[in-house]
Amino acid sequence: MRTNLGNLPARRHLPVTAAASSPGAAARLTTGPSGAPSSSEAPPVLDVVVPVHNEEGSLGPCVRRLHAHLEATFPYSFRITVADNASTDRTPAIAGQLAAELPEVVSFRLEQKGRGLALRTVWTASDAPVLAYMDVDLSTDLNALLPLVAPLISGHSDLAIGSRLAQSSRVVRGAKREFVSRTYNLILRGSLAARFSDAQCGFKAIRADVAQRLLPMVEDGGWFFDTEMLVLAERAGLRIHEVPVDWIDDPDSSVDIVRTAAADLRGVWRVGRALATGRLALDRLRRPFGEDPRDRELSGVPAGLARQLVGFCAVGVLSTLVYLALYFLFRGAMDSQLANALALLLSALGNTAANRRLTFGVRGPGRAVRHQAQGLVVFAIGLALTSGSLAALHTAVPHPAHRTELAVLIAANLAATVLRFLLFRAWLFPDRTDPYGRTGGPESPADAGSGAVLADDLATVRPAPVGPAPGVPGASGDRDDRGDLGGFDDHDLRSAR
Repeated sequence: MRTNLGNLPARRHLPVTAAASSPGAAARLTTGPSGAPSSSEAPPVLDVVVPVHNEEGSLGPCVRRLHAHLEATFPYSFRITVADNASTDRTPAIAGQLAAELPEVVSFRLEQKGRGLALRTVWTASDAPVLAYMDVDLSTDLNALLPLVAPLISGHSDLAIGSRLAQSSRVVRGAKREFVSRTYNLILRGSLAARFSDAQCGFKAIRADVAQRLLPMVEDGGWFFDTEMLVLAERAGLRIHEVPVDWIDDPDSSVDIVRTAAADLRGVWRVGRALATGRLALDRLRRPFGEDPRDRELSGVPAGLARQLVGFCAVGVLSTLVYLALYFLFRGAMDSQLANALALLLSALGNTAANRRLTFGVRGPGRAVRHQAQGLVVFAIGLALTSGSLAALHTAVPHPAHRTELAVLIAANLAATVLRFLLFRAWLFPDRTDPYGRTGGPESPADAGSGAVLADDLATVRPAPVGPAPGVPGASGDRDDRGDLGGFDDHDLRSAR
């Protein structure tokens, strides 16, 4: 799946007039004709979703405790949505009683089991500008809720997560869960290059405008939903805020650790394979000018050149180190010309692949063979330059020292590097804008393989926005040159799948 997430609005602080609404002004969710929740009043600032499955014993006390905390300490209007996914006990009845008893509590039932499915369904249909969720056991100290959502309300961040693995977090849990949690996060760092510290803590929040574009890309409907959402968000360039939390393990938790861990590992394999093959090639999220220094336009410098130079130099340094290591390895078994040719060939293949993906943003298998063939032509030019330099050295000095050869090769490679960048930019990966608004590479979604879908394409199945939110950016269905800020309903979610 290929997506362009470049039409998100600027991050803005929610207007004080909207954010300061009284808690009693929270909208009530009802079940619409399509089966999705719909709002009947002015929407709240925050919608906290509590996904549950067969939690008749803990649901009532935990929701009342959460409601009392929000009512006493949270300065904005809020809603608590109990998302029951296919419970078979008295959980639905208790959720209905809570909704009737507490004006800010709403119940919603799904007939399919899956925490991720429940979150995606309710978040997609919600009219609140900030969305959050927490586990029903309330293992996380609720004092971390306002610090969690504050960066989203202020417009600073796109997502926020609670972290039990931060240095200042205080956690009480058994050795088994501690080992599983830390091992899983190490696997994420090693396999998916994740930089967030805790993927599994049931305490997260996201801005609604980001969720509307990101959630259709998340395939998992179970426990891996959190991890997949965070990996895609990070790869798309979204800003993720982490909050150290105090956390006490629930000894009565019904989560099957072994089964959940196995499902998570399958999810890691699926997402990693999709990213490696380009099927989930996410373009780096473009934000308005000033939010990313690499996006700043420089007088007299073509768009994208500064970013490409930084990427090319980083790849070039790494390629040079690989080249030198290979040259020293081969030089002990063959003459300098052959060692140079082999080292340059192998490093050139890796250099072309790295620049194709990292510097010029070309993803997917389309034209990969052609690009490598063109890269070999560039390699031949570099080979001629470096080989010519070695030949000139041996003509001037019949038996030069290895250090002298190395110095000549470094100088020749610097010249070849400049020439390579110019050829890459002008010939292999010329800047052009495709019909989908992307620049910097020759690829279109069709080049990325079959099944490519753009987030912008999802807008074609998107109806009018959900009810207006006075003073909340984008909630009234306003449109600007950054794209449609409308929401999804349940029909859209099924169509997007």
